[in-house]
Formats: sequence, structure tokens, C-alpha cells
Amino acid sequence: MSKANGARRVVVTGQGVVSSIGIGVPDFWAAVRRGDNGIGTITLFPHGDLYITIAGEVKGFDPQQRCPSKPFLLADRYSQFAGSAAIEAMTQAGITGKVEDGFRAASIIGSGIGGLTTIELGYDDLFIKQKKATHPLTLLRSIASSAAAHVSIEYGIKGPCFGTVSACSTAAHAIGLTYQMIRSGMIDLGVAGASEACITFGSMRSWQAMRVLSPEGCFPFAKRRNGTVLAEGAGILVLEDLEHARARGARILAEVKGFGMTSDAADMVNPSIEGPSVAMQMALDDAGLSPDDIDYINAHGTATTINDINETRAIRQVFGNAANKVCVSSTKSMHGHCLGAGGGVEAVASIMAINDNFVPATIGFDEPGAECDLDYVPNVGRAREVNYVMSNSFAFGGLNAVLVFGPAPD
Repeated sequence: MSKANGARRVVVTGQGVVSSIGIGVPDFWAAVRRGDNGIGTITLFPHGDLYITIAGEVKGFDPQQRCPSKPFLLADRYSQFAGSAAIEAMTQAGITGKVEDGFRAASIIGSGIGGLTTIELGYDDLFIKQKKATHPLTLLRSIASSAAAHVSIEYGIKGPCFGTVSACSTAAHAIGLTYQMIRSGMIDLGVAGASEACITFGSMRSWQAMRVLSPEGCFPFAKRRNGTVLAEGAGILVLEDLEHARARGARILAEVKGFGMTSDAADMVNPSIEGPSVAMQMALDDAGLSPDDIDYINAHGTATTINDINETRAIRQVFGNAANKVCVSSTKSMHGHCLGAGGGVEAVASIMAINDNFVPATIGFDEPGAECDLDYVPNVGRAREVNYVMSNSFAFGGLNAVLVFGPAPD
């Protein structure tokens, strides 16, 4: 079945997640519904002279259980997260072995940073321990396309295979590009999203130096907000052509309705209003929807002063009067900012909101910040009918990617 313009319809048949509030979609969504907070004191390494010592760590992750094949067990932590989420998503989609036609499938799994743990261990070996060489798998573990390659090997995916790299918009770009490939007829099925394992001593020192991290917590749109909180994790979707999914007898979870992407072309750090606004409008136009149709916006909502104000302004600019009735929340308040993986984790939350008719809360919300005047679903999630969700991802460099999800077709 095609859209009115002749393009194929693209649906979601599987999803997987790794996060600080839950490993696996059932645990993750139960935590979202409860309003759990996965942000806490870092335990992965000694803090040394760090003054920012909190993050959204993934705890209790066992790669032997979650992604037991040998290539994943030899991989970097970020690839293991991706493997866990991809295996969960493909299992839900009803695919447990090699795909039927490898050349008609894609593995588009990105990372904003790649194998950072491996890179730091390599530098430690060379410059601190004065070793003559790094681990022989250092290169393969560290490159940001490793996760995509591992998943393609696991499932015999022989079509497009690469990793997107666009900072905090990485996962949304991966999902959007896969959606476009399926819609155009290039492929029938794609595994798409991103993974990040960015909580290392060097990473924390780098982010700390930018003065954008909070020492207390992630409080998007709230008056008390004072920076974001780094987190790790992965979010992966299985996307399919509608007729391909139906022919397999797959359960359809949602439909990808629209996608928009822009670049501010202005500043590496300070976001514009124009870029995000145009991306949101492009996604609505692509979906054939109006602002009044959107029930929930999963906001980028990083809890930094400028971003939250600009995102609010952009929503008001695009949505007009409809901005007064749409629910907006940032699940980063619970799981932290997963950088490149953020849009994947938040895509899972968006799809679950549709399936469960439940809008996640923005937890830790005391009172609205200046110019933050939307319904941010403060502190407690809300039961309501949810048909269409917009998910925003806005990255350093002014890289904007917006997805619109809708209910499974009848």
C-alpha cells in the first residue's frame, strides 16, 4: 500500500532499548510510566578531580545474556548496547536468523562518538602504562560504524550498512534515512537507530570543560535547570514496507509518518529557531498532518538554558494556537542525555506512548523556567489518547532531525 504520492508506507515492527532506567522495552517503559530517575553517581571509574560526578549509567548490563554471539562479546560497550537493542527489536519483529533477502535490507546504526571506552583504554596503554602497542582490536572496536557492521553480520544484512554521525541527532537521522530508503523502494526492511557509551573519565572532563553539565540532575524546561546530564544507552527500531510486513504476518507497532532535517548553518553551540522550526514543519508536511493532529511532542529538552527556550519558541512558531493544547515532555529528565542514541531511545518512548495512550512526564519539574510556557506534563505522566507523536532531536552544530510517528495502519 502506498501513500497518495505513490511512496510506500513505512511501519515499525520491532523496537529495542538499553537505558539507565531499564534494559529492554518492557522494563524501560514501566520505568517511564513510574517516572523513575536513572541519574546517579558514576560508578564506572574513579572520579579523580571531576566535579561533575553524576550520569545516566546503564547498570546490570550483561553482554553474555543480551548479545551472546562472539563478535559482540569482543566489541566495545557501545556496540554491545546496539547489539542488545537490535536483537530485542528483531526478535519482536519475528526475525531470529538471517533475513530472507539480505540485499533488500539495511543496517543503519550510528553513534555520536563511537568506541570511546576503547579509545581511552588505548591511550592509557600507550601514554600512561607506556606499552608498545594497544589491544589488537582497538581499531575495529572504536570506529563508529562497528555497531552497524556487527548487526549486519548477525542478520545477514547485505544492503546499505553504515553509521550516521550527527551528535545528538544521530539516531533520528538513522531512522529517517532508513524510512526514506524503504519509502523509495530501495530496500524492504531496515534496522535503524544509534548507540552510545560515552561515560568515561576523558569524556566527562571534556563535557565538564564546556560548562553545560549539571552537578545535580536533568530538569528540562524548569526554573531550576542548570545543565544537562550525560547518559549512555541505545535505541533501535525495525522499519519495514507495510506490505512486506503484512506478508510476513508481522505485528505492526506504529507507522513512520514523516521526517524532516535541516542545519542551522549558524553556530556550533547556540541553536537557532529557524532550523528546528523548519525541520518540524517539514516533518508535518511529509506526514500530511497539521499541528492540531499532534497529541504529544517528545522534546529534545536537554535542560540547558538556551536550548529549552529556543525549542519552546520553535514549537510555538510552528504550532501556533495548537501549541496551547499539545503535551510536551522530555524523557531525558529520567534517562539522561544519551547523545547520539537519544533520538532512538526517545523514538521507543514515542511509539510506546501511542500504543499505551500515555504521555511520559518531565520529572524534577519545580516551576516553569523563563519563556517556558507549554504543557510539559510536570512530574507525573498522563493517560490520554495519543495518535500522533513528534520526536525532536537537535544537535551541536545546528543539526536538526524530526520524526513523526502514528498508529499502526488498519
